[in-house]
Amino acid sequence: MFFHWTRSRAGRQEVFVPACLIAMSIACSPADAARIEGIAVNNGAITFKFDTPPDAASAFVAGGPNRLAVDLEGTDASRLPSAGDEATVSGWRQSHYTSGTTRIVFDLAQPALIASSGFSEDGRAMTIRLANTDDRSFARGIQAGRMRIGAPGAVRLASLAATRTAAATPPPVTTNAHVNVPIEVPTGYRIHMPKVRGPGGRPLIVLDAGHGGHDAGARGADGQRYEKDAALAIAKAVRDQLLSTGRFRVALTRDDDSFLILGERREIARRLNADLFMSIHCDSAPDPSARGATLYTLSEVSSDKVAARLAAKENKADVLNGVDLGGQTSEVSSILIDLTQRETMNVSANFANLLQRELSPMIAFRTTYHRFAGFVVLKAPDVPSVLFETGYISNPDDEKLLFSKDYQQRIATGATRAIETHFARRLNIETASAD
Repeated sequence: MFFHWTRSRAGRQEVFVPACLIAMSIACSPADAARIEGIAVNNGAITFKFDTPPDAASAFVAGGPNRLAVDLEGTDASRLPSAGDEATVSGWRQSHYTSGTTRIVFDLAQPALIASSGFSEDGRAMTIRLANTDDRSFARGIQAGRMRIGAPGAVRLASLAATRTAAATPPPVTTNAHVNVPIEVPTGYRIHMPKVRGPGGRPLIVLDAGHGGHDAGARGADGQRYEKDAALAIAKAVRDQLLSTGRFRVALTRDDDSFLILGERREIARRLNADLFMSIHCDSAPDPSARGATLYTLSEVSSDKVAARLAAKENKADVLNGVDLGGQTSEVSSILIDLTQRETMNVSANFANLLQRELSPMIAFRTTYHRFAGFVVLKAPDVPSVLFETGYISNPDDEKLLFSKDYQQRIATGATRAIETHFARRLNIETASAD
């Protein structure tokens, strides 16, 4: 007997099919085949979970009716129930294909193309993000044929919508009230805006808890805990402390274990006209003795090789799991944009120094506490932005701190003091300018 579990939250719907209800004939399955443990559809993203990585995966779209077919080589699954999230996928089913390959066909509620796809690092999760499109673009997608999804663990992402239709159909742009700066958004890509809390008319702080969903981030020293969970707990602690003052509005880019592409995090801050953006992460290093917090602000040229490697590691999440929205501002030659970003970078650097000053009595920083790197999430040209590595999750002592309520509250207290001082200074500057 098959059934599916459906959960609706804030306009989202997730359908999850447990493994024990998918497989009905395990005894007849090849011993070495990967088993599909579940399928989830959430906001146009289809996520597969496997007990072991499949051999390979590919997908293509077809018409009459509009469908997405996903072929999973080296997998086994028995009959799948028909289910969907209605807005994107009206249902799915298993189709007979070849021995050792499972084909799953998704009925599309409207024309859509693959905006991004990729595997998690361990190869046991695969996500396909769909973007709604028009009939002409969908027809070109059919002509483009099959696309390979990067081998499990490989640093490769195939974007059918971008590579096949970019020349004929340039993506739309959106602008921000701060300055007329174009930010490319894939056709039909839906950015779900978070709830803003706090009294109206106050400065808006956007807190970004790094990673999430199948992108777990760095693994803790104990091998059991992950960066995404510590980052979210710290972000919530900072949010609560800021709101308790009554002086700020606050939004979290994510307030649960959900995945966002890097450019989406940055674009949320821009669309909300945020006054400050802080992305929260936990550091990791091969050397387990490495400890301490670090602050990063934007620079097109990293301040040192360590910062460059870390930026490459973090930005890789965009290459693997989402449409690459990085590098947009570095390609724009407008003098206005250049001047705006230079000012934003100066404000960001000043805030980073202020953050370290307020937090240093409470938490330990690395000797070189302020570094510069080209993180994608910091590239909003008109929102002062800081990436805060709150400690080394790869260090046993730092890991304990990162998951402790006391340490999280210390960070929240210091960050709130720094933010209060930052906006007090900005108010004085604006008042002096007006006079």
